Amino acid sequence: MSKTALLFAGQGAQVVGMGKDLAAAFPTAQAWFDRANAALGYDLTAICFNGPETELTKTENAQPGIFLMSWVAFELVKERVPALKFEATAGLSLGEFTALTAAGAMSFEDGLRVVRQRGRFMQEACDVTKGGMAAIIGLEEAPTREVCAEAGVVLANLNCPGQLVISGEAERIVKACELAKARGAKRALPLPVAGAYHSPLMASAQGKLQAELGRVKISAPGVSVICNVTAQPHGAPDHISARMVEQVTSSVRWEESIRYLLAQGFTRFIELGPGTALSGFMKRIDKSAQMLNVADVASLEVTVKALA
Repeated sequence: MSKTALLFAGQGAQVVGMGKDLAAAFPTAQAWFDRANAALGYDLTAICFNGPETELTKTENAQPGIFLMSWVAFELVKERVPALKFEATAGLSLGEFTALTAAGAMSFEDGLRVVRQRGRFMQEACDVTKGGMAAIIGLEEAPTREVCAEAGVVLANLNCPGQLVISGEAERIVKACELAKARGAKRALPLPVAGAYHSPLMASAQGKLQAELGRVKISAPGVSVICNVTAQPHGAPDHISARMVEQVTSSVRWEESIRYLLAQGFTRFIELGPGTALSGFMKRIDKSAQMLNVADVASLEVTVKALA
């Protein structure tokens, strides 16, 4: 019997208009968007549907926006395919909160509010540090780590073979890109982000996030949730909280997380939320895995048909 894992999108996947066609087509989707607005006390839905892009891209809007859009996709798949069983969840960075919420570790409202605050705290950290990130394409992990050590930056995301992301002070990122190209990287591209996520420059967000998580009831997840920090399943509720705080400054070990699931016999993966970045990573990790996604009405219909 094939095992199914749900994968949840991370920051950078946001796009103006996300969820709009789903809300128009499905009353359930509209109800979740309304519920999110009520929980947050502002119209996040309007920002997701209509932008402007400058507003949606703000970390404090992008993070809860992606969480919400991914949650709506999750709820619609469950509604359309009531027999669907999933045995694990995982999410990229912010998506790990969606993964935990989908596994029953926290309520929808709590997950959404924590993610909104996480976005605010990370934005505040960005504002006081001059940080940046860059994608390193076509260079192995070991030489990339050497580049990081030489330039004084860190490895932030280990996404898939041939795609790594580095993070640190903006000037050092420029130097690291030059060094990576000199070592044979096909490309070294600075990313359009507000700061140095998953690096020590985000440390000021950790204490605030810890306090926020302390106000939330965290339960043991109903299925395995793979942790970005360890690339292993989360443990007890107090450990979940500690790992999620740690995650803010730690590397996202995505490729390892997926390889762990593959080794456990998972053969079907459903990416939930805007974009198809995680599907792209999967192609580089294991082409033989069945990869579905839900980002809009069209992809929902394809996925429902495949699951039926």
